[in-house]
Amino acid sequence: MKKWSIYSITILSLLTLTSCEAVGTIFKAGMWWGIFLVGIIIVILFLIFSKGKNS
Repeated sequence: MKKWSIYSITILSLLTLTSCEAVGTIFKAGMWWGIFLVGIIIVILFLIFSKGKNS
């Protein structure tokens, strides 16, 4: 019975989502995650260089 529910959810999601929508959603999430990581790296580099100038 559990197999049927997993198969039905998979088939339902495949029929309701087109491939373009799925790829678009993945890239939107990836873009925001990348912006977040770049922001963190910039802040870390700024903190490292500002501490180096004060010493």
